[in-house]
Amino acid sequence: MERARRTRSVLAALAAALLAVPGITALSSAARAADADVATNGGFESGLTGWTCTAGTTVNSPVHSGSSALQATPSGSDNARCSQTVTVQPNAQYTLSGYVRGPYVYLGATGTGTTDVSAWTQSAPDWQKLSTTFRTGAATTKVTIHTHGWYGTGAYQADDITLVGPGGSGTGQPPAAPAGLRTTSVTSSSVGLSWSAVTGATGYAVYRDGAKVQTVTGTSATVSGLAASTAYSFQVTALNDAGESAKSAPVTATTTAGPGGGTSDLPPHALVGYLHASFANGAGYTRLADVPDSWDVIDLAFGEPTSVTSGDIRFRRCPVTECPNVESDAEFKAAVKAKQAAGKKVLISIGGQNGQVQLTTTAARDTFVSSVSDIIDTYGLDGLDIDFEGHSLSLNPNDTDFKNPTTPVIVNLISALKTLKAKYGAKFVLTMAPETFFVQNGYQYYGTGKWGGQDPRCGAYLPVIHALRDDLTLLHVQDYNSGPIMGLDNQYHSMGGADFHIAMTDMLLTGFPVAGDQNNVFPPLRPDQVAIGMPASTNAGNGHVSPAEVTKTLDCLTKKTNCGSYATHGTWPALRGLMTWSVNWDRYANWEFQKTFDAYFG
Repeated sequence: MERARRTRSVLAALAAALLAVPGITALSSAARAADADVATNGGFESGLTGWTCTAGTTVNSPVHSGSSALQATPSGSDNARCSQTVTVQPNAQYTLSGYVRGPYVYLGATGTGTTDVSAWTQSAPDWQKLSTTFRTGAATTKVTIHTHGWYGTGAYQADDITLVGPGGSGTGQPPAAPAGLRTTSVTSSSVGLSWSAVTGATGYAVYRDGAKVQTVTGTSATVSGLAASTAYSFQVTALNDAGESAKSAPVTATTTAGPGGGTSDLPPHALVGYLHASFANGAGYTRLADVPDSWDVIDLAFGEPTSVTSGDIRFRRCPVTECPNVESDAEFKAAVKAKQAAGKKVLISIGGQNGQVQLTTTAARDTFVSSVSDIIDTYGLDGLDIDFEGHSLSLNPNDTDFKNPTTPVIVNLISALKTLKAKYGAKFVLTMAPETFFVQNGYQYYGTGKWGGQDPRCGAYLPVIHALRDDLTLLHVQDYNSGPIMGLDNQYHSMGGADFHIAMTDMLLTGFPVAGDQNNVFPPLRPDQVAIGMPASTNAGNGHVSPAEVTKTLDCLTKKTNCGSYATHGTWPALRGLMTWSVNWDRYANWEFQKTFDAYFG
């Protein structure tokens, strides 16, 4: 301690002596004047502009100053890192500072050219300042600053992050916001944009509904992978070495109607229901002929395998001992034809809670195709619904790219479904009813993850949906019997209200990065391919919502009115409709679900 005091005394005397020399005084003042905060949007007042985050968003509370702060939520495989790369000068001293809250928060810099640095706190129940310094290397012109939490811990907040030191050797300040943004072309899946050049800009970033989707060097871009008949808002920013400009004024565009994908003879808005055809439960047995005309797609539940890996699917109608009012085979087939004559679709649904199907071999794949074909031909059905649950689909540890799957059960299922589609032609109706765990959960987790340890079923339906998106008639994810799922707002959403259905459906119609990888995005589906899966009554499954919440869901997604806390990324008047488990349970509940659908769509 005494040595430290003597050192400070010597330094103070030296500083006083230097300030007595006029030349040195002028140089010191100039050096201090050159120092500036070279970080962009460190207070997060412009959202995440300038930052790249794996699991971050901005919040209005808590904040350290201003009106916004960063909030990021780590997961078991993601530490919720947010970073930006800034332009610096070589051989220069910099101080990195910021205010943080939460468990295990880190603030640091990499690529310094000397020693990368960080500061951290194990726990900050209220705002705590973190600070560290570094000197750049002799050839260093860019440094990446970042903040992150720790795997599996709670959300953290960060605000007022600064990097103080000599400004970079570029333009010194970000360019002005672009002007003249306009649309140049609109198709069912893309929008072309152009804008005026900005002096000093070296590139431009394009935003769709507030999310950055691409960067370009010229003054035009085409945003693709959009859903048909959907309204989008676009903005552009200008970039240079000093940072990113403010966003341009927005321009909106609505994509045109898309191709049918096997749905051309369905009504614009359809009601889909599962009919207990092979069993009875508390809801009782309902004869196919007694299903009201409101139901446009009727899924016969269920076709099940003779063993998990056989691929041999059998459809055994409910025995009279279990269902005393069951119709004969002749009556059942006649009812199928009558429904089809009335414009309805009758499908065989494969799987369900008890029907585990694993096509582990090509032999099982081929047996699946032949046995399902036999069922379709025997009863004269319109197509097939895939309702694989439980452990039917999972990903091998080295299968990490949903666009190029390698796991046999995934590859063989895709091949089998493409074969059936090709066999029966364009009018073949193909639908899927996965659980949220296998689809939207892929936003956070995919398979076993980069470091292993995750459930290999996470997101396992995504490669199947993606490979068959041009053949898929309807995807109706089961928005029930689900745990909390993170939405595109990086907040967890739970069953029981409209917000859950809105957030889950928005993910399908907007697209999302798989496992947080912005370079690996699951593209949006067309709205005419999407129906929302809900339980028909409180007896049918966890997650039932009232008719008022169903109406709020539809209002928000199709009109962008009556929305709750979740902000959608578009408006989809062409949303196909609703699916429910089940027709039988809706009959048991005096047709409440059917009546809600009819009242809304007419």
